[in-house]
Amino acid sequence: MALSNDDIRACANRLHQAEKTRTQIRQLSQDFPDISIADAIQKAWVDIKIAERRIVRGHKIGLTSKAMQSALGINEPDSGVLLDDMFFADGGLVPTERFIATRVEAELAFVMSKRLAGPDCTLFDVLNATDFVVPALEILDTRIERVDPRTKATRKIFDTIADNAANAGIVLGGRPIRPLDADLRWIGALCFKNGQLEETGLAAGVLNHPATAVAWLANKIAPLGLALEPGQIVLAGSFIRPIETRKGDTIQADYGAYGSVSCYFA
Repeated sequence: MALSNDDIRACANRLHQAEKTRTQIRQLSQDFPDISIADAIQKAWVDIKIAERRIVRGHKIGLTSKAMQSALGINEPDSGVLLDDMFFADGGLVPTERFIATRVEAELAFVMSKRLAGPDCTLFDVLNATDFVVPALEILDTRIERVDPRTKATRKIFDTIADNAANAGIVLGGRPIRPLDADLRWIGALCFKNGQLEETGLAAGVLNHPATAVAWLANKIAPLGLALEPGQIVLAGSFIRPIETRKGDTIQADYGAYGSVSCYFA
């Protein structure tokens, strides 16, 4: 590891305080140029939250599009952890005072029925281990500055992973789908902000098939002795560009025959 255990704990505490005080911190990659993906800052931060009695409810996958990977100079997605206090009701209120700079993405969420463990997990294993697929909105927030004001450098993959892959919230809605009852690649969404169409996309934008992203995650966490557990929810990755939001905005994603999901930033 490039960072000491003390450095990792200090970074996790900085992120935790940034979230609580709604004050962004400088990019960790600027303060620690030797930082690496192996430095388990995200885990240290999640451990702090678990110590505060938060409960792990699942995982999210990000940076699944080629465009986003190229922008950050990586060749694979990243992932984060979903906790119980991140879930908001469909059509419900999202308290803006809890966040710093929110954005929203449209995704498919996989609800696991069986334990899914790597290595060598495939798309077919994912479909067999999934109970339902559900339309979802992911709420993103950035506890780390996107652009360093001094150097003008943008966030690196190390920063996004440490920042729990920018995860802040999730809204589930629409109609649950059995994983073999539809060609998941062709499920799309029209995404509206305050009644105006902002973004559209197809789930095929997520690694050609959203279940491929879930298989990637199961294989990625296997060396850590982890697996996707029954009942957990996995956000497979966005197939639209993030929509910037602020207090007073309503976001709705229309998934056609599979229903819609929405939230209001109060």
